[in-house]
Amino acid sequence: MTARRSALINVMCDAARKASRGLVRDFGEVEHLQVSVKGPADYVTEADRRAERTLKAELQKARPAFGFLMEEAGASAGADASQRWIVDPLDATTNFLHGIPHFCISIALERDGELVAGVVHDPLKDETYWAEKGIGAYVNDRRLRVSARRSLGDALLATGIPFGARPGKEAFLSALRRAMETTAGVRRFGSAALDLAYVAAGRFDGFWETGLSPWDVAAGIVLVREAGGFVTDLKGGEDMLHGESILAANPALHATLARMLAEAMATPVPAIRG
Repeated sequence: MTARRSALINVMCDAARKASRGLVRDFGEVEHLQVSVKGPADYVTEADRRAERTLKAELQKARPAFGFLMEEAGASAGADASQRWIVDPLDATTNFLHGIPHFCISIALERDGELVAGVVHDPLKDETYWAEKGIGAYVNDRRLRVSARRSLGDALLATGIPFGARPGKEAFLSALRRAMETTAGVRRFGSAALDLAYVAAGRFDGFWETGLSPWDVAAGIVLVREAGGFVTDLKGGEDMLHGESILAANPALHATLARMLAEAMATPVPAIRG
């Protein structure tokens, strides 16, 4: 089943595709820089900023009154205070930095505090995930639906691992251990936006993570909802954008996953000592 893209979705997809051309070019250069003495970190930072400037210019040209919330440039108000773009120009920067071909651009539109449209574009796989409230979720021209698996033992989950000294790592490790013991597997691919898109596509049955920012999840939330899935924070609430936790899954597994994660995180494993 296919759907005609609205003018709004066309604007978002066109902006993502234009910015992605520079990212693909820069990604090829990063692969060469891996062997240099200086390394690719500075180059990747500029690639991120270039992509963000392209996205802002394209979206602003099409909808000049809308505001922005962007990973690099932060928040800026528009003449229309009811609408703003939420943009991540390069989700999975660490993958990009290391030459791992799994990253994306994420764009969402928030209207009167509600997420109404989302685009996640994977330039290397040429997959554009898009969704609009009431229209459904698609990858390119194919309709998406979340998986129909009902058993936790058959479920494949995705997550993101807290790095460095970020708080909550012990609780996360407890949840990860429980998930590994009770499901068919857990994947950590390094892109929350693509993880959510994969839940919408039925590739993953569920996804959870903590410590995220609005631009990491905004577009993916729309995708999962429009594909028939449930999205909440880990407490079962609706504060996924600013509460720094998210749980997305198909309707049959969401409540079961929420209980499993809550129980596991209430009894964290001891910290690993070297």
